[in-house]
Amino acid sequence: MPLTGEYLTAGYPAAVLELLSDVLQWWDGVELWLTQLGLALQVALLMLVLLPVCWWAARILDRAVGLIFARLGHRYAVDAEDPQAPR
Repeated sequence: MPLTGEYLTAGYPAAVLELLSDVLQWWDGVELWLTQLGLALQVALLMLVLLPVCWWAARILDRAVGLIFARLGHRYAVDAEDPQAPR
């Protein structure tokens, strides 16, 4: 389905819309191929692709949160260790 009509008047260049259309057609082909596989192959493929992606995303998120807390943690660490607070 080519993207034309009102989208071209919105200011998008035709090359961007053509690229988007090509990517969508490619994704439709991949989706069709995946749905035609058996369930066992779908699960195996999911594990081979999704587990490493999730592992790396969790690692990056952990590193980013660690850096944020390291930067903010020193400022609030003094408040948490109030010497006058009862223990």
